Amino acid sequence: MKILLWHVHGSWTTSFVHGKHRYLVPVTPDRGPYGLGRARTYPWPDSAMEVTPEDLRHTDVDLVILQRPEELDLAAEWLGRRPGRDVPAIYVEHNTPKGDVPNTRHPMADRDDLLLTHVTAFNELFWDNGGTRTTVVDHGVVPPNVEWTGELDRLAVVINEPVRRWRVTGTDLLARFAALAPLDVYGMKVDGLAAHLGLPEDRLTSHDDVPQHAMHAELAKRRAYLHLCRWTSLGLSLIEAMTMGMPVVALATTEAVEAVPPAAGALSTRVDTLVDAARGLLDEPESARRAGAVARAAARDRYGLERFLADWDRLLEEEVCASR
Repeated sequence: MKILLWHVHGSWTTSFVHGKHRYLVPVTPDRGPYGLGRARTYPWPDSAMEVTPEDLRHTDVDLVILQRPEELDLAAEWLGRRPGRDVPAIYVEHNTPKGDVPNTRHPMADRDDLLLTHVTAFNELFWDNGGTRTTVVDHGVVPPNVEWTGELDRLAVVINEPVRRWRVTGTDLLARFAALAPLDVYGMKVDGLAAHLGLPEDRLTSHDDVPQHAMHAELAKRRAYLHLCRWTSLGLSLIEAMTMGMPVVALATTEAVEAVPPAAGALSTRVDTLVDAARGLLDEPESARRAGAVARAAARDRYGLERFLADWDRLLEEEVCASR
């Protein structure tokens, strides 16, 4: 099957393109948001192929994966065919709703020409999807090539744009954990975060846009993983950390309540409870090891790559067959 999709979310797309199909990824000369092409910091198989907008007009496509509302018109222009009418289409919603929650209306609400697929049950529940057909395909991750060791008495965090997103990603809570142990923050646009929080640099070290394999190797050395997001979809970095056997300290918000067993470290809406739990993991490495084992088992059971790809294969085949 030939599937057209844009490179929007690196970790999710990395898992998706590990399937058995051919994946056509648009590329433009500027490699902008609608022509990013293949990933440069994630390992992608050769079956994920770059294709120009000009080439798409003459390319047979079996299905289109949409991830942003504007891709509907863009796909119609580049393919010369209307997604959902002339070629099957699935819209993947990665994000929690914004605005008048829980009354936020999805931009694909009340459509009869596509399937709206959410990456978490929480997202499906909180978006107003109208009469559009919906389903949920839980995340799946490519297992990191490292195992947790936790020999460093430090805490790890992965956040993209922590200054701009601030309360959404729980950036304002980091200082309370930095009082316990030094923090290592990985992600995009994390440079200068210590200054924004008024922390000395020896309490919070930023690691900006580190390649995924190198980030995993460093995460695995830290004692525990902090997930302090108030209102985001389920971060794949959290699942990857758990898959490595890393204990986690997480806010009990959005889909984290389904993904993180309390015995995997700590899960609570009380920040004091999470601070105490982090202190315990720092003070008792053996407790951290046991919690990490629970995290690993839970993540590999629910978010394994084989399950993810099998779920997607069934969905793709159903949509293509239904259109014939």
